[in-house]
Amino acid sequence: MRYRATLAYDGTAYQGFQRQVDGVPSIQFAVERAVSQVTGQQVTVIGAGRTDTGVHATGQVIAFDVDWSYSAYGLFRAVNAALPDDITLQDLTMTTAEFQPRFDACSRVYRYQILQAETRQPLLRNRTWHFSKMLDLEEMQQAAEVLIGKHDFATFGQAPYGDNTVREVFVSKWSRFEQEIGFILTYEVEATAFLKHMVRRMVGVLVEVGRGRITVEQLGDILRSADLARVKLVAPPQGLTLYKVKYPDEKYQKNREEIVPCFVDKV
Repeated sequence: MRYRATLAYDGTAYQGFQRQVDGVPSIQFAVERAVSQVTGQQVTVIGAGRTDTGVHATGQVIAFDVDWSYSAYGLFRAVNAALPDDITLQDLTMTTAEFQPRFDACSRVYRYQILQAETRQPLLRNRTWHFSKMLDLEEMQQAAEVLIGKHDFATFGQAPYGDNTVREVFVSKWSRFEQEIGFILTYEVEATAFLKHMVRRMVGVLVEVGRGRITVEQLGDILRSADLARVKLVAPPQGLTLYKVKYPDEKYQKNREEIVPCFVDKV
């Protein structure tokens, strides 16, 4: 029986989502271990995407196959009890054997947070990229819009599989929220899929625009060059969160009444 779940995690202590060699902590291994403890079965967890070392998630989608005689809600509670405190299932439901979290997804949404404040904030060091000087948000937004559409994004990353570097970006936008300590700048990007380190390179270039080191027109030239060497600044991983994975419909939710409600706001 295949189960589908939404997974949230703090990636600070892990070497990315994908299972690593023995002894190297990963999100996939931690979840597989928890499910195995609960069910007594060998389990392989399939994810919708591979997040890098230190990257977080609120909307990673996973699937795994186990024989389970009780309710999906019972499995949900038991697995969460076995997971470490920095990883949790947000929901869990039965699905069909054909469901593939990666290949069935129609888009992924990432969010990147920047702290713009005079002094560092220790409590936000694993959630944001800190800048003490002001960034030009208006220029950054104009530059972000250049990235919308279907392009060859070879400038911003390498394909995790094969050599196709064409992706379609649907949303690329900045927002700013004022805090007592300064400002939180949030970049949201949604695309069909992403190349390795693509979002972090995009953020790095957009920050260079905000610093006045690159113009919006130059960003367009960098994008069209399809040259990975043109991007000099890669944003650090701790500001990045896989926010949501979107699917065309809910046909894979076999028993809708067993879905455990998610938090309304996962930011």
